[in-house]
Amino acid sequence: MLQTSYPYYLANRPVYDNEELPVVDKYSQQEVTRVAMASPQVIDNAIQAACDAAPSMAKLAGYQRQEILYHCVEKFKQRFDELAMSLCIEAGKPINDSRGEVTRLIDTFKIAAEESVRQYGEWLPMDISSRAEGYRGIWRPVPIGPCSFISPFNFPLNLVAHKVAPALAVGCPFILKPASLTPIGALIIGEILAETDLPLGAFSILPCRRDAAELFTTDDRLKLLSFTGSPEVGWKLKQQAGKKPVVLELGGNAACVVDEDANIDDAVERLIFGAFYQSGQSCIGVQRIFIHSAIYEETREKLVSAAEQLKMGDPKIEETFIGPLISEKEADRLENWIESAISSGAKCLCGGQRDGNLLAATLLEHVPENEPISTEEAFGPVALLSSFDEFEEALDAVNRSQFGLQAGIFTRDLYKAHLAWDRLEVGGVIIGDVPSWRVDHMPYGGVKNSGLGREGIRFAMADMTETRLMVIREQCSR
Repeated sequence: MLQTSYPYYLANRPVYDNEELPVVDKYSQQEVTRVAMASPQVIDNAIQAACDAAPSMAKLAGYQRQEILYHCVEKFKQRFDELAMSLCIEAGKPINDSRGEVTRLIDTFKIAAEESVRQYGEWLPMDISSRAEGYRGIWRPVPIGPCSFISPFNFPLNLVAHKVAPALAVGCPFILKPASLTPIGALIIGEILAETDLPLGAFSILPCRRDAAELFTTDDRLKLLSFTGSPEVGWKLKQQAGKKPVVLELGGNAACVVDEDANIDDAVERLIFGAFYQSGQSCIGVQRIFIHSAIYEETREKLVSAAEQLKMGDPKIEETFIGPLISEKEADRLENWIESAISSGAKCLCGGQRDGNLLAATLLEHVPENEPISTEEAFGPVALLSSFDEFEEALDAVNRSQFGLQAGIFTRDLYKAHLAWDRLEVGGVIIGDVPSWRVDHMPYGGVKNSGLGREGIRFAMADMTETRLMVIREQCSR
């Protein structure tokens, strides 16, 4: 189903180049295609093309931006199976998770199409004192200008969409660097965008080496940087970005609290999904699970039983729930963290076995808080169990983290739900479900080491615009 090679997109146009990046099937480890790679000169040309396109992009009427976005929605629907299989191959994502991501891709562009004609300003009364009498004010959002996007490997479609779709909705040209391990989805989006009447230079999608990508961050012609990836890289890019605003989504080690009044079977079903969907490679995947002592043993037994039943293997098979991690290096890292925790007194309840870049669904308990598997982002199919006696004790444990993206709370107590919302140092609190739950129009992002700013279409659109004020002095007739 994949093409033998893919171009990059420079100023809306496909370009096949001599230097190519091989893309491998993450399960078989066989090369399946190649994509053209952009040089620093090409990136420089793309930035200039975006600058040249900025006035034309800003002049696009709302209905024109909306038509472009709806064109993408229809094409994504037509190419649904192709997009899902490309994800399954290039990311090793189980086919059911891949289909779910294509569905979210469609949702994200649909939301952006709806919001593209809802960019409102405001009448601003000026007569707050006698000196301002006779003046009227009004403000409106205007596109910030050329944007730079860097996307990660774990959601090669939808996390690209969360940058591209709002840019199109507000009228910002952009350059995008997709993850080198998973570039195909972004290039298919580029192919579909190339079918539209976007002004020349409106977009460039440029797979490239990390050492060639410096201009994505440092070039002052770019007016916004949006990066999704690791904290180590993200904060470094922020330091290098100069005067431009920066939006960072950097992941976490998401926690979930299961209180004593929770429906245990429901909580177990959702926790298994939250911890192990797409093989745990999600920044809001459930990593730390705090269970009330009154229900700890029963919940633990049911979690272990459910985790042991998850099928691991070829992501193209419908029944597969645990597919390969993105690389054997990542699987090896995670295996070492598990072994370190066990050496420090943790108990492995299930899983822990590794075969290449496949790692079985793993549950640990009694993990010391200073172990890497607890303090860092696992980004794989591993979750840690511990018990608590008092609800506020559990909230304190959730907050003992360098990260703060989302948290899940299973409770039927409205007071406790509000207490969690007040006390937890995270960007989002999900009551009655896992932190892995996300709908693509909601404000999404974190605090502490989890990042800066918010995604979600309307909120990303706000980042990609500037407020422009007009004040009118009325001439008084005599």
